[in-house]
This record gives sequence, structure tokens and C-alpha cells, in this order.
Amino acid sequence: METSRHLLFFFFLPAVLALALIADAETNAGDAAAMRALSRSLGADRALGWSASSDPCDWRHVTCVDGRVTAIQIGNQSIVGTLPPELPNLTALTRLELQSNGIFGELPSLAGLSSLQTLFLHDNDFDFIPSGFFSGLTSLTTVYLDNNPFQSWEIPESLRDSGGLVNFSANSANVTGSVPNFFATAFPSLNLLALAFNSLTGQIHASFAGTGIRSLWLNNQMGSSLSGGIAVVHNMTGLEELWLHSNSFNGPLPDFSGLTKLRDLQLRDNQFTGPVPSSLTSLKSLAKLTLTNNLLQGPVPVFPVSVKDLDLDPKSESFCLQKPGIPCDPRVDVLLSIASSFGYPLRFSDNWKGNDPCNGGWLGITCDNDGKITVINFQKMGLNGSISQEFARLTSLQMLLLSNNNLTGTIPSALTTLSSLKELDVSDNSLSGKVPSFAKNVILKTQGNSDIGKDVPIPGSGTSGAPSSDRASGSTSAYGGVGHGKTSSAPIGVIVGSVVAVVCGISLLVFIGVWYYKRKQQHFNRVQSPNTLVIHRQSGSDPDILKVTVAGPSTNGPAPSDSYSQTSSTPSDVHVVEAGNMVISIQVLKNVTGNFSEENVLGRGGFGAVYRGELHDGTKIAVKRMESGLMGTKGLHEFKSEIAVLKKGRGAEAIGVEEEIEHCFGCRQGVEYLHSLAHQSFIHRDLKPSNILLGDDMKAKVADFGLVRLADVKGCSVETRLAGTFGYLAPEYAVTGRVTTKSDVYSFGVILMELITGRKALDDTQPEESVHLVTWFRRMQLSNHGKENESSFLKAVVDPVIDVDDEETLASISTVAELAGYCCAREAHQRPDMGHAVNVLSTLAELWKPTDPDSEECYGIDLDMTLPQALKRWQEFEDGGGAGTTSTSFFADGDNTHGSIPVGPPGFAESFTSMHAR
Repeated sequence: METSRHLLFFFFLPAVLALALIADAETNAGDAAAMRALSRSLGADRALGWSASSDPCDWRHVTCVDGRVTAIQIGNQSIVGTLPPELPNLTALTRLELQSNGIFGELPSLAGLSSLQTLFLHDNDFDFIPSGFFSGLTSLTTVYLDNNPFQSWEIPESLRDSGGLVNFSANSANVTGSVPNFFATAFPSLNLLALAFNSLTGQIHASFAGTGIRSLWLNNQMGSSLSGGIAVVHNMTGLEELWLHSNSFNGPLPDFSGLTKLRDLQLRDNQFTGPVPSSLTSLKSLAKLTLTNNLLQGPVPVFPVSVKDLDLDPKSESFCLQKPGIPCDPRVDVLLSIASSFGYPLRFSDNWKGNDPCNGGWLGITCDNDGKITVINFQKMGLNGSISQEFARLTSLQMLLLSNNNLTGTIPSALTTLSSLKELDVSDNSLSGKVPSFAKNVILKTQGNSDIGKDVPIPGSGTSGAPSSDRASGSTSAYGGVGHGKTSSAPIGVIVGSVVAVVCGISLLVFIGVWYYKRKQQHFNRVQSPNTLVIHRQSGSDPDILKVTVAGPSTNGPAPSDSYSQTSSTPSDVHVVEAGNMVISIQVLKNVTGNFSEENVLGRGGFGAVYRGELHDGTKIAVKRMESGLMGTKGLHEFKSEIAVLKKGRGAEAIGVEEEIEHCFGCRQGVEYLHSLAHQSFIHRDLKPSNILLGDDMKAKVADFGLVRLADVKGCSVETRLAGTFGYLAPEYAVTGRVTTKSDVYSFGVILMELITGRKALDDTQPEESVHLVTWFRRMQLSNHGKENESSFLKAVVDPVIDVDDEETLASISTVAELAGYCCAREAHQRPDMGHAVNVLSTLAELWKPTDPDSEECYGIDLDMTLPQALKRWQEFEDGGGAGTTSTSFFADGDNTHGSIPVGPPGFAESFTSMHAR
């Protein structure tokens, strides 16, 4: 027995020694050296019992995985010392928690700690943060730097590397500069942004609209502090806490109706003006509100009992009365309505106090003995905005003096109803449009307005019109007419010559357009079936006559004749005219759409709703009804832009992410055509699944061209206002407002991800870290990196309705997923162009190619053609025909990028101006 024990001992001894050696070998020497340096710098051997002779992975508050230090959690340990330069050598570190100690000195750069997720450095005595501190912290989600006496510093651009950032707090950290707009664009999962008690300046950037931030703390900025309006808050619908108090914010309070989660609103100690909006007093979620020490106007608001913590001292404001719920004097209401068109200027709020404009020294207001306002003098007050028609409610007004301001827009015709008016002075502003016809005894002063007397630009005309009367000279007359003491600045001959030149130019353009129209009709009749409807008023004297373009299988039949009809619902009221146009009365449109019933709504877009209808002969039409608020010049330009490009396709049902993946392959051909194969290069700017339509042959077509921009001929970026759909916007576009064709490539990549995963680009039903599809997709790719993990990655992200057990399908999905990742690269130069995407997907397209041979007539393109042949034929159509024809490109005004969209088949009306179709 004893012998056998000795044998067992000698048998197991080498194994035990081997295990000990292995365990010792797994300890990372670099981590051990860095931890011992940290212990020496912090005196942790005494404070924490970190022994230099023991393994750092055995120390208290230290976590290791496979011999690598992953977490240091020594907050609230009364430690005093500095951080060693070796700290960044802990490359596996995920949590660094040093809060609430006495650690001082310079922070070492943590650049390159790509695994670091949580960083707690608040409530210490750090005095310097290096500029490269955040570089390469790609996994960082939570940062707390509060209450450290840093030297003044600005939040660096390198923080953008932390795309998954959720919480960023640097209160009382001596941060200077402006609030970086990349907080709104680079971090889709950001919940908390806390920068209170610093020295920030500037305004809240407009890009914060639509962000999902829940808590925004920007209060108590020192120095010149934050300023400007807060209209952007209206679209920050995820807000629960908004602290803006003790700054210099000004202007009216925004509409709060969309902020249904807001419970804590701190706005005291600013310079807000105007009345408290009813959307705030009726906000059900609100529990805490401070408004004291502003310059709010109108009646004292009444808040519900649900607002348990209310700080509002009426004496600190400019309310008309001191008791809640009592309305203001009607004259005060009128003057506040007038002030609203100027943005509620601060000097008005500071001087208009009380409930009697005729008693109390109201700035710019003069009254008669009966308490009626007779003179308004707002000269040289630096006013912006427009002239309000509310002036017309002051029926005793005799003098209205608005000169030497920055007013825009037109002179309201309602002012001509002021029977007591003797003088109107709007000189030296930036007004435009025709001058209304005032009574002869009115002294009218309009000089110093370069566009006064000219027609307001007609949508799509590109001209501002000729002077409508001699009042364009801006001279003064006691009879409201023109004086002879000052002549026009331009000779009459020059004006007449300019008008003649413009008329001749327009006539020439119309002639070229008609010629081009005819040539296209001859060469590509099969493509000129728009299947889309556009409406415009036929005649100013016939308000119920509308011109429409409707769907039709083809226009190869006999040439129709011109015909118009009066309002009626009989079949004779629908007449086909040239190129598929027809005239339909508004009554017929109401009948066939059920009076624009909600039951007939096909969809909604930026210009209004689209309704289905069927005429007496079975012709199916879609009516796009523009909302009245979008009838301005800009809206009409964009609407015409959308229709001009949409001519190329035929109407169909919009697809969603649940459809088969092959529907996206037609999309990339269309986008490639826009980018590189048309006459000029175009950028769509709003690619998303709802803007991809299916033809009768289930072939995808790109649609909704209301935001198309002409790309720079040198391939550079184009500066434009931010437009499009959140979730599909390329990062550089959202940040700088400059777009390239690579912006469309990013959107296309998002669409591919949606089709693969069955998820939305932004999905609030998902956990916070997974709301943004692109961020989630990248994270899944990184966590399953490598060929051996590819299958598990695909099965984790692919829509369950797609069968990935089949090897051929799995290989195809893998290719699409890889392409989607490249298309959504953070940097534009790292993304492929659409031509490359076509090449990558062209082999896969064969697997999903339609097999119906009868579908080839849908677009006038044979589906058996190769892709280059099809695109070449499409481009030949753009050039106006086959061999021997002269290529003609007919564009609208060169300054209007919407008018520069490639011309397609004829047959579309030019505009949408029917008042009945709103």
C-alpha cells in the first residue's frame, strides 16, 4: 500500500508542477508591470493592500480574464496620488473607475484602449486632459469627468471614435467652446449629455433635432454663456430632462406638444420672450418646471396640479397682469401678434409691461386721448421678420413707421383697409413684391428696397418679374403715387430691353422644349406612360378645372386631341389630350377618391397624401393632394423636381423590408444611373425602402426625387441644407451638410441591412444599444469576426423568414452583408461607388431574375439584355433617340438644382397650383 502511494505521488507531482507553470505563464507581464506602477503612484499598497509581491489579478477591486486586467474599480477609496504613464498599457481594460478620490495631476492619454467601455474619473483633482485622450476608444459607452479643475479645454473631435457612446457627463470640468454638433450626429444611442457649469458659448445646433437624447444639461454656463433660440427642442421628442437655466437663451418658447416624455424642464434665468405656449401648460408628463427671471409676455399661464414643483414669479416677467388665467387687453393681444412676426424682440419685452399700451411708456406706441393706438414707430430697431397683417386690426392707426430695419417679405394688402392711415414708411428694408394700392392721401415711402414693386418669383420661373408700377422707384408722394423729385435708377430703355430679352429667351426655351418633347415621343413611346398624376389649374377664370396626368398602358394609339371641360361629374368631363394628359374637374376627382377619403390613401409623403381612384372607363389614377402649408415657392420647386424625375418609372406598391432581397438589385442600377450614366451626375439624398417601387414585372425602381441634387462635376461634395430621413443619412452629411454620391451609397447600405435583418434603420422597440441598425450591425460583425464565425453572425442578424440553412442562400446573404458593411463605412472614401456595387451584385441578380417573359414591355427595355445594354439604351433615350440624332439636354434655371434633373418622357403638367387640391 505504501509503495502504491509513493507511485501515485510521483505520478501526479509533474502534473501539478506543470499546471503551476501554465498558470504562471498566463499572467501577462505587461499588465503586471502597469498595475505595479499604478500601485506605486497611488500608494495603493497602504490604502488598498496591494502587495508588490503578489499577483495583481489577486488584488482587491481588480478583475482579470485569462490573465489580462479588464477592470479597476477603486472609486470612493480616499486615495491620493497620480496616474502613471504606464496605465495605457492595460489594453484589455473595459472598466476604469477612479471616482471620488483625491487623484491629481495630468491625465495620461488613454488612446488605443479599444476595449474600454466605462470611464469614471469624476470628483477628483485632475488638472489637465490631453487632446488625444479619446483617440481610438471605439468601445466607449459611458464617460464621467465631472468636478475636476482641468485647464480650459474643448471636447476633441477624436471623441467621434466612440460611436456607441450612451452617457457623457463633464459638469464643472472647465469645458470651453461650443456644444459640438457631433453629439447629435455621431452617437445615435446617446441618452445623457451633461455639460453644466462650464464656459460654453454659441447656440444649440439644429442637428440636435430628432436625436434620442433623454437628459440634456447645459445650465449655468459662465462668461458669455449659451444664447440664441431653442426652436430645435421642438423635435427632440425623446427628452425627459432639459436643463437650460442660467444662460442667455432668448426668443419665444417652442412648441412642446411632441415632448410627451418631458418631466423636468428648467428654463429660469434666461431672456425668453413671448407668451407661454399652450402646448407647455397642457403637457401631461411635466412634473417640474422653472420659468422665473425671463421676459415672458401675455397672460400668466395656468398649469395643472400634476406640475408639483413650479417656479414662476409673475413679477419677474413681463406678463400683462399678475394673476393667472386673466386675459390681456385686446390691444395687448394685437401688439403681441405683431411682435410674433418679428420673433418677439427682446427690447419689446423689456419695455412693454402692464395691460395698457397707452399708459406706461410702451416702446414705439402712441395713443390718442381715447386710448386708441394712432402711431407705431418701430424705426431703426434692428427688427427681423416680416410685416404682420395684424396691423390692420388697429383701426385707428394713422402712422406706421417701419423704416431702417431688416424686414423681408411683402407689404400686406390688409393694410389698405386702414381708413385712418396717413403715412406708411417701410423704406430701407429688404421687402419685395408689388405694392398694394393705398388711398390717394396716404404718404407711402418704399425707397431702399431693391425688389419692391417687382412680382414675387413665380415657382419655376426663375425670374422676379418687371416693376409693376412707378412705385418701384421708392419715391414719396402726398397722394400715394410717385413723386417727380427722384427718377428711376435705370433708364427706361434698359428696362424695356431687359423685358423683351427675357420674353424672347423664354419663348426660345419653350420652342426647344416642344421640339425636344416631339422627338422623345417619336423614339420612345413605350416609356412615356407615367402612371402618376400631377395637377395644375388650367385657367385663373376656371377655378374648378384641373389638368392631370394619369396612368395608361401605353400611348402608342392615335394622337389625342386637346379638349377641356367645365365642372361636372359626367363621363364627358374627362378628355384625353396630348401625351396622356387629360382635363378633369375637381368634382370628378372628389367623386373617384371618395372626397379624398382616408380609405383611399395609398401613402403619405413630404408634400401630402396620395389617394387612389378609378374613372368611369376603368382608368386607375393616383391623386397627390398637396397640403396648403407647402404651397410656397420652395415647396413647388421640390414638388416639380420630384415629378420631373419620377416620369421615368411607373407607379406600383411601395416595398418594405419583408419583401425578397432581389428587389433591391434594381434599385442599385437606378442609383448608378443617377450617379454616373445620365447626362449629369445626381445625388438622390433620400434613399430608403419606401422610395423603391416595384413594376408589374416585380422589378425595383427608384422613386421620390423631391430631394435630388446635382452633383459637382469634379466629384467634390455639394453643400446643401440637411434633408432626408434619419437612420439613412451618411455621417458626413449629417455633420457638415455636404453630400456626395457616397452619401447615397451609405443609404443603400442601410437598405441592404434592412432587407437582410428585417429590422428598421431606427427601431425604438429595440434595446437602447440596438436602436440604430448600422451601429448594431457593425457591432455584431465585430463580435463575430472571422471566417469561422461567419455562419453564426449571419444566423444572428438575418431575418428569421429567410432560410439560411441552404448553402447557396447563405453564400449570397454573406456577400450582401459584406457589401452592406462596406457601403456603411464611417468615412466616405472607404465606401465603394454604385458601379462597384452593381458588379458585386450582378452575379447574384441572376438568381433572382424574373422569369415572366411578358414583363419586358413595362419599361421599353428587354429583360434579356445585359445590364450595360439596358443602361446604354436608357442613356440613348436620355440623349433623345438613336443614331444620327443630336443629343439635346434641356434644363431649367441653372441655379436651381431641382430643375436640373434629367428630362424624361413628356406628358406631365408643370405645376400644382389648384387651391381645391390642397
